[in-house]
Amino acid sequence: MFVGNLVPGPGGEDIDPAQVSAERSGGFTLKRAWGVLKRDPLAIFGLIVILLLVLTAAFAPQIAPYPEHGAGRSSVDTRMLPPSPEFRLGTDRLGRDVLSRVIYGTRPALSASLIVVLLAVGIGAPLGAIAGLMGGWVDEVVMRISDLFLAFPSLLLAMVIVALLGPSLTNAVIALAVSWWPWYTRIVRGAAVVLREQAFVEAARALGARISTITWRHILPNTVAPVLVQASLDIGTVILATTGLAFLGLGSQPPIADWGLMIEDGRAMLRTAWWTSTFPGLAIFITVLAFNLVGDALRDLFDPREYRT
Repeated sequence: MFVGNLVPGPGGEDIDPAQVSAERSGGFTLKRAWGVLKRDPLAIFGLIVILLLVLTAAFAPQIAPYPEHGAGRSSVDTRMLPPSPEFRLGTDRLGRDVLSRVIYGTRPALSASLIVVLLAVGIGAPLGAIAGLMGGWVDEVVMRISDLFLAFPSLLLAMVIVALLGPSLTNAVIALAVSWWPWYTRIVRGAAVVLREQAFVEAARALGARISTITWRHILPNTVAPVLVQASLDIGTVILATTGLAFLGLGSQPPIADWGLMIEDGRAMLRTAWWTSTFPGLAIFITVLAFNLVGDALRDLFDPREYRT
């Protein structure tokens, strides 16, 4: 009988798959996490930036000096003003405060990228686990379909899908999720091929556990580490993709405050009103950098070969 998630090992002892996962990932503990952070100040910087971005997105109306400008209201009297004490980052061609627009732009940037990654993991991880666990024709079908999607560049495939569905942030999220899931399928499938030969999986099979039970209770929990690392790195990449689609007119639509839209809006005035595109571009740069720094730290945390006490 199963006791929680315990399964009998080859010597009759109980094996906890969570413990196996911890051993495979280098043993995640708070002490280990603190050790990684202590020797990687850039990761601490990334965590602080991400925390500030989340708080900014959550409290944008309270933080923005001109929340009505962040929401899209224009002001003819304040058009194209350079940075000043009143408008710290200047104003755009519609008289809207650039700082307020950048603050409001954190909302679509973070929410859209998080939803895309969650959808991609939710689709790709179970498919990869089933393919790796079952093998045979199931593995062949799943992997050939994922290869078909991977044959197209992710952004190009997303552009085609958005063009068919119509330009909007929602359709951009759907398009990116559809083009992103095969990466997680390949990651989880590779781990599942190794895990299906482990004693606790063989024991579960011998006891008559269903494929769905083995997948959700034993395979997927043991693939959390590589998926989490990839997801943390992908959030930054997806932010670049969503803002890129907005820049091309295929993502967020005016008057939504979106960093990609702001760059496109100020592109023609870059020489005379450099601030309209520069500050949204810096926001994208800092955000993507922060997520990449945290992703590198997570890779060190879960990879015992990278960790030195």
